[in-house]
Amino acid sequence: MARWLVTGSGGMLGLDLQVTLALAGVDEDDVTALTRTDLDVTDADAVRDAVRGHDVVVNCAAYTAVDDAETHEGQAFAVNAIGAANVADACRSVGTRLVHLSTDYVFSGDADEPYAEDAALSPLSAYGRSKAAGEWAVQARCPQAWIVRTAWLYGAGGPNFVKTMARLAERHDTLDVVDDQRGQPTWTMDVARAVLRLVDGSAPFGVWHATSQGDTTKFGLTREIFRQLGLDPDRVRPTTSDAFRLPAPRPAYSVLGHDAWRMARLAPLPHWEASLAEALPDVVAEPPSS
Repeated sequence: MARWLVTGSGGMLGLDLQVTLALAGVDEDDVTALTRTDLDVTDADAVRDAVRGHDVVVNCAAYTAVDDAETHEGQAFAVNAIGAANVADACRSVGTRLVHLSTDYVFSGDADEPYAEDAALSPLSAYGRSKAAGEWAVQARCPQAWIVRTAWLYGAGGPNFVKTMARLAERHDTLDVVDDQRGQPTWTMDVARAVLRLVDGSAPFGVWHATSQGDTTKFGLTREIFRQLGLDPDRVRPTTSDAFRLPAPRPAYSVLGHDAWRMARLAPLPHWEASLAEALPDVVAEPPSS
């Protein structure tokens, strides 16, 4: 049985990956889950010690504060690029396979068709630049690596757009939501299952896109959230990104292509509407009181 290490295990994806491994029959003694507090990926010595003895590392550790990164680019680069390089170096030194999580923000978002896995990187934001640098570091330093890009993540284990819209629906009669940002809403549980398929299926190392089938805008997603919650979707009104000025630019078009899954004859992620229907009850549930 393979021994797994999950870095950044306290985030939405890290938590769902632990659940997925348990459901797949991986013994809890064969899974080491390290949160940001447990492991600082910018500490190369600590990373080497953590990786030793594991067969698969899933690097979910990341600086994900997109807007804060605009004024703290050095901090974002330290985690997303130097940290990724440290994990890649440690994995290469002991022959451990690496799954490194990345993002749609490595692209500019000015395309008019889905980005292929080998499309040129052109990030607009500090966060995107730091994640692109992390990808380059992993590709250069660890030949046994899957780089898994995902986007528009939501899940039960942390703050996200779906949770926010469901909460705002309880407080406001109408919501104005941007209709000029298009992407693929993606459930973290689907990504976790996809990671397991890559590893168990001995998929070719390289770049993979773990996003849902189909695409929509933030406005379209919010209308579907309302519909699935039994609310009137006409309470959601379209607006543009200009109405919400944010420090970091968002890619207007974040649709990622899935050719790698088809070529490897592995099942891609489900359609976003189907996954939302399965995930929504847990995503919007109130956490139990302590």
